[in-house]
Amino acid sequence: MTERPDHDAWNAFCDALRAAGDRILADDFPTAAPEDRAEGFRHLAQQAACWLTWGVGHADPRDPRFMRQNDLFTQWGGPNVDNLYKHARIDAAGAYRIRGNMHSCEEFLMALRIGNMHQEKYGTLAEVTATDLGIGPGDAFEILVGGPEPADPAVRWVPIPDGARMVNIREYYYDWHEAEPAVFTIERLDVPAPVERLSPAAIADGLGEAASQFTGSVEYWNEYQRAARGRGEDNTFIQPRNEPKGLKGLVYAFCFYNLQPGEALVVESEAPIARYWSYQLYRLGWFEPVESIHATGGLNHRQIALDPDGLFRVVLAADDPGVANWLDTGGRSEGMLTFRCAWADNRPEPVARVVAAADLVRELPDSPRLTPEERRAQIAAREAHAAWRFRT
Repeated sequence: MTERPDHDAWNAFCDALRAAGDRILADDFPTAAPEDRAEGFRHLAQQAACWLTWGVGHADPRDPRFMRQNDLFTQWGGPNVDNLYKHARIDAAGAYRIRGNMHSCEEFLMALRIGNMHQEKYGTLAEVTATDLGIGPGDAFEILVGGPEPADPAVRWVPIPDGARMVNIREYYYDWHEAEPAVFTIERLDVPAPVERLSPAAIADGLGEAASQFTGSVEYWNEYQRAARGRGEDNTFIQPRNEPKGLKGLVYAFCFYNLQPGEALVVESEAPIARYWSYQLYRLGWFEPVESIHATGGLNHRQIALDPDGLFRVVLAADDPGVANWLDTGGRSEGMLTFRCAWADNRPEPVARVVAAADLVRELPDSPRLTPEERRAQIAAREAHAAWRFRT
């Protein structure tokens, strides 16, 4: 009988998809409500689309294209709602050119990586920011990646470490307003793009990677949240485990909240001295962000208002408490709050406490307020910005 590696790989991918669905049906993943299960199956479908696209459509480092991941439709691993993520396949021996324009993007982080955290082999081998490269909002740019070091020191050049297999871009948007987002292109310089027809072995490799990444993402991040929650008590901040293979400029702290009806969680802290920081809510099980476009599931350092004493208070609640710094839980009584801080000179430790929602006015007498009309305007501005950032 003729071997059919592509056929076997396709069956393996379908088996992985079916097995993950069975685990959800068997209550191995959070299933507290029908809506949780619906979100779970949507997550499976979108993960299938994500990793099939990456494994099959972006498989050849000789002809790279940036793939947008962790956007509105392919969320995994707790993506930052202030980021837009792009990934491209590279060969460590290759030479590439990345060109584009920052437009309204205020910062980017470019990482050369072995793989994603949910893979057996992963890690960041090198990273550089727009600030490091002297690139700012509105700037056009060109960056050479890999290949021989240019003789001209004015040329922006980033060497590729041995073992790197992908280049990841995280675009940062601090002020959510209507404006053109960044543009990034990538091309290989040292070899021509392939023109041969696709082989059965090549498609089998791509399908095999898609199956591995799909299963790894769905299972790894579910267990990541479960293990993190087990390291501390609900409604208090815990430190994440040390990730030596992660991005060196970013630090995190987690708080798993568990609120009864009529309760709210107040988070208090000094403002970090950092280029960027934020507080964002995530769903359990899928590690997807809580709604942050049509609601305030996340707020960053430009969006959080300080109290007169110089501290800030962020309030997690199901209903609008009228405070400016409201993180809308979307009616979820349980979830995950992540504090991110990037490129910081200091990082104060936040403190969380549960209060009665009815007592928030007395508890936070000086915290800035928003009227219902101002809240609607805040959401409208977020929606308008997202329409530009995710316009295609």
